[in-house]
Amino acid sequence: MHLIRRLHPLDWVALGLLALGLLAVATGLLPTGPAGDVMERIGPLLPFLATVIVLGELTGRAGVFDVIASWVARTARGNYPALFGLCVAFASVTTIALNLDTTAVLLTPVMLALATRVGIAALPMAMTTVWLANTASLLLPASNLTNLLAAERIALSPSGLAATLWAAQLASIAVTTACLWGFYWRRGRRGADRYEPPTTPVPADPVLFRVCAAACAGFLLAILVADVELWMASGAAALVVVAVFAVRARAELKWSLIPYRLLILVPGMFLVVETVNSHGLHTLLSAALGTDDGLLGMLRSAGVGAGVSNVLNNLPAYVAGEAAVPSGNPHQLLALLVGVNVGPVITPWASLATLLWFERCRWHGTRIALGRFLGTGCVLAVTATLASTLALAATT
Repeated sequence: MHLIRRLHPLDWVALGLLALGLLAVATGLLPTGPAGDVMERIGPLLPFLATVIVLGELTGRAGVFDVIASWVARTARGNYPALFGLCVAFASVTTIALNLDTTAVLLTPVMLALATRVGIAALPMAMTTVWLANTASLLLPASNLTNLLAAERIALSPSGLAATLWAAQLASIAVTTACLWGFYWRRGRRGADRYEPPTTPVPADPVLFRVCAAACAGFLLAILVADVELWMASGAAALVVVAVFAVRARAELKWSLIPYRLLILVPGMFLVVETVNSHGLHTLLSAALGTDDGLLGMLRSAGVGAGVSNVLNNLPAYVAGEAAVPSGNPHQLLALLVGVNVGPVITPWASLATLLWFERCRWHGTRIALGRFLGTGCVLAVTATLASTLALAATT
């Protein structure tokens, strides 16, 4: 009973989805063949997700993100436009190099704590992390689980995916930057002209700090230049970090580091979507997406991906949409990927990263006005998805 009372609402969502998925398989609503195919496909995703979150969590506890965030604030020297540019770069690089969930889970509290420490408004910092966690997640397979699935379908290496999506990624970050400044960072919104730069935090354990920083850098280097599976690269980096923590800070190694909620949620979500997909959703999406692999078809696919993501969630939106895209339409598939990555910024449940971000903001005490979140997110979703799709079409 005590364990049940400790469960978070998101835990209930994860357990509920897994139970529904298993029930669908047990009752025959989802045949064992398609269910097995789904589980085989997401098999490599789960160890990657588990190890990259552990890597990011322990890196944060080693003080790496705090030092970088403070360096960002000091580099800007009290100048808000400079701070804004550096925060955008910091959030973008974190999302691209690790993944969007790491940005939501780890970078959000760092940025909010930084806002408190230097006496600046928390909302602009918070919105920077949640928007760029989504819109900056296009470039590498590691940046988003949807990218891992897409890279498998179109047979692209990490460098190949980056070479294909670089223009779309730049476009989405540029539009996000403009929306962040207009809606949250300009003088009339942030409420101050200058801020006092913070002092540089000193890591409690310099060895932990250096090893974790090196492990993250090695992980990024491995996925960019080496021909290794992502879960192997993240697993090796996480193993190094766990080993050094076991020697120097064993008390930090707790079972709660493992993202059990995600590991339950992802299989359940995929099973439920595959069930719905086989009972009518596939037909609806096929009609909505069409078969045009040209510019109009790409715009259509991106719009459908963004729309379904905000109604359901971007992971099931991609899985269902991918099944409806003809196998010979790579441009349409890439446009769908743009839609499900860049577009899920309107509703709180559109991506798991956004749900995690809301939880972190609530823990910090930062109030998010839902009406403003929905309205500004709608503007960003439409403009960023359109700009990214046009950039993709121009460079492919």
